[in-house]
Amino acid sequence: MVEESPYARAGGRPPGDPVPGPGPDAGPAPARVPRRPGPRGPARALPVLLVVCGVLYGLLTPEDFTPVPFFTAAPLAAAPLSALRTTALTGLAALAAAYAVHTDAGAHPTVGTVTDVATVATVALLAAAINRVVRRGDRQLASAREIAEAAQRAVLPEPAARIGGFEIAACYEAAQRDAFIGGDLYAVQDSPHGVRLVVGDVRGKGMGAVAAVAVVIGAFREAAEQEATLEQVAGRLERALTREGTRRDGIDAFEGFTTAVLAELPHGAGPVRIVNRGHPPPLLLHADGTLRTLAPAEPALPLGMGDLGRWPDRATEVCFPGGATLLFHTDGLSEARDAHGRFYDPGRRLAGHTFPGPAALLGRLAAEVRRHCGGGMTDDMALLAVRRP
Repeated sequence: MVEESPYARAGGRPPGDPVPGPGPDAGPAPARVPRRPGPRGPARALPVLLVVCGVLYGLLTPEDFTPVPFFTAAPLAAAPLSALRTTALTGLAALAAAYAVHTDAGAHPTVGTVTDVATVATVALLAAAINRVVRRGDRQLASAREIAEAAQRAVLPEPAARIGGFEIAACYEAAQRDAFIGGDLYAVQDSPHGVRLVVGDVRGKGMGAVAAVAVVIGAFREAAEQEATLEQVAGRLERALTREGTRRDGIDAFEGFTTAVLAELPHGAGPVRIVNRGHPPPLLLHADGTLRTLAPAEPALPLGMGDLGRWPDRATEVCFPGGATLLFHTDGLSEARDAHGRFYDPGRRLAGHTFPGPAALLGRLAAEVRRHCGGGMTDDMALLAVRRP
């Protein structure tokens, strides 16, 4: 059965989304990082609690003590957490409670009663206005998130779950909350020469790094299809980044570079070929849990630093048996630190463990790194796992 080349795939899922449950016939799904729920759920009960406290305070204290602070706080608490209708109902409830507390004994309204009720009414109207502003900001944020997701799909599409007979899973977790893409990258491309892939880390942050990611992935897609050897693919990426550097200003014009590891997996039996350009070495996890770090035989400069010296790329060949998994990652994994400054060691954590597929492997890694860092990562993390059935 001939599988569709991922080069023809235009869509993708944003990294960081929850992993859906696979169907009975589904292949391994790319690992995704679930988002943590926000704290708004329990806080929605706060406006009701404030109204209740205000009523009790007004009934159980002398007349000189006013419960108005409770009643005015209730709609203000509802404004950023609830819809406009709920905020308005909270304001009306607080207004009615304020009036009822002052007239509970059948007494006629006094000047103080009118003043307190007018104060609650004014704050309730202000809360409604605040709610409109917050809701407008939420809509703008949602629109910005949709644009970011669309940009992510265009720049960093999720690879297919199965390419060229290999099982694939990818995961991207940005250090900046609500960010979808940064300077880390991955891409997998089926080609006449085998399944080729790249995992890299662009120097810098922000839109400049995203632009460099687009350049690297675009050049890789084209070169992986056309170039006969993996070394020539690396050369194409080097030239693409050099051209990109000439269009940049400031420090990026002199210090722009990308660490990357490229791999070529033959369609049939045979070793995997790896070219490493200054990137953390991939890990080879065998079916029995044995782990091997695939360090390059000779160090090489990152892509984009060819003006400092040129050495021919030499691919390293490594046996890739059935049931084994190759793990490619950026330094966001190996340099993740805990509260005491200790680095996360993926080799030590994975050695001796087996996983049913690459998605399970990446799900375990992502969860462990979040726990190791206490939920506060300082660098983006990109993971790509390839398993030979």
